[in-house]
Amino acid sequence: MSTRTEVGTRSATAPAAGAPAAFRGALAAEWTKLFSVRSTWWTALAGLLVMAASAGQLAIYAANANTNDDPADDRGIVTVGSVLVDSVELTQYAVLALGLLAITAEFTSGTIRTTLQCTPSRGRVLLAKAVVTGTVTFALGLLLGGVGALVARPVLGEWGSAPAAGTIGDIVAVAAYLALVGVLALGLGAALRSAVLTIVVLFATLMIVPLSLQEPDIDLLNRIADGFPGVAGGHFMAGDTEPYPSLVGLLLLAGWAAAALLLGRAALRRRDA
Repeated sequence: MSTRTEVGTRSATAPAAGAPAAFRGALAAEWTKLFSVRSTWWTALAGLLVMAASAGQLAIYAANANTNDDPADDRGIVTVGSVLVDSVELTQYAVLALGLLAITAEFTSGTIRTTLQCTPSRGRVLLAKAVVTGTVTFALGLLLGGVGALVARPVLGEWGSAPAAGTIGDIVAVAAYLALVGVLALGLGAALRSAVLTIVVLFATLMIVPLSLQEPDIDLLNRIADGFPGVAGGHFMAGDTEPYPSLVGLLLLAGWAAAALLLGRAALRRRDA
């Protein structure tokens, strides 16, 4: 009786014990795939160039506003962190490309079939991709923030301020935002399976629709716009207290990313690769 019980217990616990190992294997596979394709390195390089150019240009605008002949546009001393946050509006699309290509490139090439044969669990595959994508885009965000700060600070000159604690906090906030929108892009890519369609939906969700809703005289539309991921992420990075605390903006953005992953998982389970 004891032998039979021992065998039954061992069989019941074997799948559970194998799940962490299987997930680690999926993580290793996704890590290798992400860094073995040129698109990862090209999108990272594009992000660095766009961040440097955007931060430099915005810093020039801020400095020129204080030195021109029109006192109405004087901005006074601006922080390097505020320049970084404004630079993300354009730079984020390079990071979004990295996130969506982590899944859509596999659909295009057909390698998703091999991926799902090696790891049949759709949820495990997508979670592994999300962990790797989020980690890489967070690290890339730290690098982008550092590059933007190094470019903006000397350009701002006497019109710039870069307190160490505040600047580091802004860089980390930028990295967190980029990590979450990268995961959002991954989830939508899994659901839509097309890089072009995914980037169109992301562009509409992050920018076009919120801008269309932001009407100064219609409070309801503004409230709706504040719930979109790009706007919520902007409030988080800026450390706003209105229309809600910055932490709420982070949670809203995380909610969008989680919802996109769930949508992608449902699409992967419903349709064959």
